Amino acid sequence: MTRQPIAFIAYHASPLAAPGQAKAGGMNVYVRELARALGDSGRRVDVFTRSHPGAENAIEQVTPEVRVIHLPDGGADVPLESLPGHLPRFQRALDDFQRECRTQYSVVHSHYWLSGVAGQTFANRLEIPHVVTFHTLAHIKMQSRAGEVEPEERHRAERFLMSSAQRIIAFSSHERDAMVDLYGADPRRIFIAPCGVDLSLFHPQDRDRARGMLGLNGEKVFLYVGRLESLKGVELLMRLPAYLDTCEKSRFLVVGGGPGEQEQIERLHSIARTLNVDEAIDFVGMVDQNDLPLYYSAADACVVPSYYESFGLTALESMACGTPVVASRVGGLPSVVQHGRTGYLQSWRCPEAFANSLETIASSPSLRQSMSRAARRRAEDMGWERVAETISQVYDCVDSEA
Repeated sequence: MTRQPIAFIAYHASPLAAPGQAKAGGMNVYVRELARALGDSGRRVDVFTRSHPGAENAIEQVTPEVRVIHLPDGGADVPLESLPGHLPRFQRALDDFQRECRTQYSVVHSHYWLSGVAGQTFANRLEIPHVVTFHTLAHIKMQSRAGEVEPEERHRAERFLMSSAQRIIAFSSHERDAMVDLYGADPRRIFIAPCGVDLSLFHPQDRDRARGMLGLNGEKVFLYVGRLESLKGVELLMRLPAYLDTCEKSRFLVVGGGPGEQEQIERLHSIARTLNVDEAIDFVGMVDQNDLPLYYSAADACVVPSYYESFGLTALESMACGTPVVASRVGGLPSVVQHGRTGYLQSWRCPEAFANSLETIASSPSLRQSMSRAARRRAEDMGWERVAETISQVYDCVDSEA
């Protein structure tokens, strides 16, 4: 029997956007790779997103089973905080598209709270189940770092979606418990399905060759990959070189920082100069996704100093390349990084603890090799094919209940 297609709602997270571009990051990768994996398994997926600057066509056929549909919302290039005001037009365009094409979907799967608002209305009109993945939660973000503020509209929407969606996908038991404790969500409707990694792209490469290609020779190399926003804890990274007690030269590579983060880049440069560590830190800028494995493979360890990560895709990509991870013990990171086996988790966000872990890994080739093998084995259990299989079971479950 032919299955009806799945409707992905990814309002502001275009799967075609390059990670690091504007606010594009792990959510964009997740939407793209999950859709592809579902398509490879035989499911058709329509991904609905807002019209983004640079979108070549209104409808992009990504694979034979997956297409991305750009819908107008009246805002060509507006900041994230202004998007709620444009959501009604996107909602109308979504309804119009479905009516004109007469496509019958079996399930709506929304990504992020903004998408969830549109997705719940869409699912209600079609009288089909709604599945939501939040990716981040307002309450946890605000608890994770002093000064984090989220609009009341988001709090209301997340609470509403927790009670109205037929199923909620959580990345980890930590996120599931937060949904239950902070939002009163029904744990019976929450399914845990961790994020995935492209094992064909992210795999170990020869470290000496990778370092030679990047011009890194005779140095201890530590890597950061991600956006440069404060919640990612990049300021802590700036302090690490001064705490490393090694006779060998060390270099920190900071990969990330798109056009919209210029102010943050300048601020981090200023911190590095003030701490007199600017010569040890290279701000690489944005790197093409296909080139990231080269950087991971060149590093002794990858640093993830975040205040909060719902999952931690960077950590998983690093591990898939056989590179140990030193990360904050927050959010979903403990579900990815196995402390003492694939890297180290730090309960305290202080530079001494992070530097000590980095030094321990870099100064012991046998330990690093052991962690490298364990990291790759761990990642091999978390490929996108397995994630798609789990998500498909959720779809089948809610579809049979409808």
